[in-house]
Amino acid sequence: MESGVGAEGGEGGVAVVKDNHNRPSEKPWPCWSSDAMMNPPNLGDAAASAHIHLVRWPAPRPPPHRFCYCRYRGFMLVCLRRGLSLVRQNSPRSLPPARLLRDLSTTTMGEGSAAGKEAKGKGKGKAPASALVVARDDAYLEAVTQNRIRMFEEIQAKQALERLNIGGELIKITLPDGAVKEGKKWITTPMDIAKEISSGLAASCLIAQVGDILWDMGRPLEGDCELKLFKFDSNEGRDTFWHSSAHILGESLERAYGCKLCIGPCTTRGEGFYYDAYYDDLTLTEDHFGLIESQAQKAVAEKQLFERIEVSRAEALEMFAENKFKVEIINELPEDKTITVYRCGPLVDLCRGPHIPNTSFVKAFACLKASSSYWRGKSDRESLQRVYGISFPDSKRLKEYKHFLEEAKKRDHRLLGQSQELFFFHQLSPGSCFFLPHGARIYNKLMDFMRQQYRDRGYQEVLSPNIYNMQLWETSGHAANYKENMFVFEVSDRLRKAEHERCSFSS
Repeated sequence: MESGVGAEGGEGGVAVVKDNHNRPSEKPWPCWSSDAMMNPPNLGDAAASAHIHLVRWPAPRPPPHRFCYCRYRGFMLVCLRRGLSLVRQNSPRSLPPARLLRDLSTTTMGEGSAAGKEAKGKGKGKAPASALVVARDDAYLEAVTQNRIRMFEEIQAKQALERLNIGGELIKITLPDGAVKEGKKWITTPMDIAKEISSGLAASCLIAQVGDILWDMGRPLEGDCELKLFKFDSNEGRDTFWHSSAHILGESLERAYGCKLCIGPCTTRGEGFYYDAYYDDLTLTEDHFGLIESQAQKAVAEKQLFERIEVSRAEALEMFAENKFKVEIINELPEDKTITVYRCGPLVDLCRGPHIPNTSFVKAFACLKASSSYWRGKSDRESLQRVYGISFPDSKRLKEYKHFLEEAKKRDHRLLGQSQELFFFHQLSPGSCFFLPHGARIYNKLMDFMRQQYRDRGYQEVLSPNIYNMQLWETSGHAANYKENMFVFEVSDRLRKAEHERCSFSS
């Protein structure tokens, strides 16, 4: 049992949970009043059906605070002046006493309540945004956010003044078709050029390329240049669109849960984005997606600009001093590396960019899944939560993408492999499959086909080791650039011995 400490000097009380046979729990729950917690939804009917009772308060009436609460096995009991509520904090390892709400993983409304019947009639769906309330330090979050915004605006104003003093010189901007536009150094932006060509182009262009460098549409040009503009249907446009959507996701996560953001890129496979963040004890599930998506919709509706500044190492460290993950990234940057920070709405984030003009370009946004991860991919580091998302410039594409995912599930090789008895996976060898007889026959057929293709095309087959000494990768340069993504292990005396005595799993 974990109790929560509320307002200083608040009155205390005792609550008890009774199971399905009206038997009390082994010991009462201490409860404290709290004005600092967020006000959770009232689940009076659901709480009553679970036999949750407030037993005693020292005073004749409940204390005149907003509410009282205590936590038990991942759940929070809240005594509101109008009744009892039960709010899920995280995924519990074991369920509370019988009928302490049958299943809070999909809804926090009891089946017997009017709200529960209404929700059941509507079919399965995500929990409403208000259904999952998480304790967070709002005062701390507000102070951190305002400090970052203050620093950002001060540096931005200083840099804008510097540009006015050095800008204004005429420059030539060459387009892909050979046309040349005139602009002003440190004043004219790619968006200005796009608007000059057509309003439709300006409304659909997401990112520019100046020479070989991807460039924000709102970032002033610094001299004569060759300029290209990209829409969503280009690789450059999509990657930038999803990278910017990751910032919208980060803003939503920070607003909703007060987490410490880590990294939020577009995915390397070119389908969406994710954001890693640290949440203390909270475990995110699909139940949380409703709140995250509603926060994202707010950010989109506000048409928040993506603004860029360059900062010194000292400024960056001061700006993100309370986030040890960002501090670690900053400290590892080369001394001569230009450090850039972007802002959209209340989110100020360390980022190399570039980004789309503003959040309103994201017309459709959805969370796909949540999973755990490790900081820097190392199991001995902090455990993080990763939320994957997808976004598009129109809702039609999102609908088509979701349909594609549903169809892909039907063709999932992991499920087909098991249903057709081709192979299976086991924790004894994570990531490697065990081929069953049917699967082995298909595997051998494919190998025979490949070998025949080698012969037909004049190639010869060789066999090379699966494991190499790290010296090879240090010589090739792979270790310097890709070591974090390589499977590296130290060979002990025991492993060396096992290497000479290995045998087939099935023998």
